[in-house]
Amino acid sequence: MKNTPELLKDMNDRSREVFRRVVEGYLESGDPVGSRTLTRDFSEKVSAATIRNVMQDLEYMGLLDSPHVSAGRIPTQMGLRMFVDGMIEIGDPTELDREKIDATLGNNSADVGGLLDRIGSALSGVTHGASLVLTPKHEAPIKHIEFVSLSPDRALVVLVFSDGHVENRLFTPPPGQTPSSMREAANFLNAFVEGKTISELQRSIKQEIARRRQEIDVLAQQLVESGAVLWDGEGEQSERLIVRGRSNLLGGDGEAEDLERIRSLFDDLERKRDIAEFLELAEDGDGVRIFIGSENKLFSLSGSSLVVSPYMNADRKVIGAVGVIGPTRLNYGRIVPIVNYTAQLVGKLISDRN
Repeated sequence: MKNTPELLKDMNDRSREVFRRVVEGYLESGDPVGSRTLTRDFSEKVSAATIRNVMQDLEYMGLLDSPHVSAGRIPTQMGLRMFVDGMIEIGDPTELDREKIDATLGNNSADVGGLLDRIGSALSGVTHGASLVLTPKHEAPIKHIEFVSLSPDRALVVLVFSDGHVENRLFTPPPGQTPSSMREAANFLNAFVEGKTISELQRSIKQEIARRRQEIDVLAQQLVESGAVLWDGEGEQSERLIVRGRSNLLGGDGEAEDLERIRSLFDDLERKRDIAEFLELAEDGDGVRIFIGSENKLFSLSGSSLVVSPYMNADRKVIGAVGVIGPTRLNYGRIVPIVNYTAQLVGKLISDRN
């Protein structure tokens, strides 16, 4: 089967116009677009029957669908993808949208987390969708590490940084851990941790384990390795994902089943189960990325679209991401530049403060 760029290339001008107008009409109203609607302002004088024939061809190609008999057409997921990739016009955010995002910087607080929370709320308000902000990890040098056993399958790592910042992170320890093995692992780490950031510590842990393998027992070694995975962001349970504006998706008149799927999505997000995958989505490509429906396993159940962009520090390293979740009929031409602008603003903000 041909991919969407090939399909777009093979379409004649009339088919392209019919397809574009159906998609634009659907994105604006959420309703199927009929042939009579298109004839009223079509670029050439054609009958409704001619347009219906074109729409049938587009449906056969998998680009349009008819939700009801004798109804108009709506774009399929493949049709939306082709429109987003090949036909959408992406400009700059409007002055009003920029002002609303910029207004969050008015309170020049030293609390980066609070500032990113306000940016997330502003992004949600501007886009009328749900916003996601993945905050950067704390990268100050570490002063002390402590492991605390909470239960056989639950433990806490306490990280004390040189700037006074303290983080508590829950994780699942390897089977068979004891309080004494955790103390031994903490002593091992604290012997050389001071002055290193989390990233620097993680890079050196494997080297240290290799050099000092005989100094710790097998269980303590497993705990250190488990901690290394935790600090790399895999399975991390700290409050790094800010979700704002879920009511924008839950307050509509959608079908009960669809609303339940969206509730399930946000329950998952708020339990922070998908933080690592969310950042991975952003890191896979430069600039804004768009995931429509089932293209993204994170959001396929909700039938939603995700527009996401990474933000970088002064060294051009990806340290977080911002995004918007909405229905598949998002106004992509407006949302994409807003997300891009917000990501650049957050990156500059973090770089300037550091």
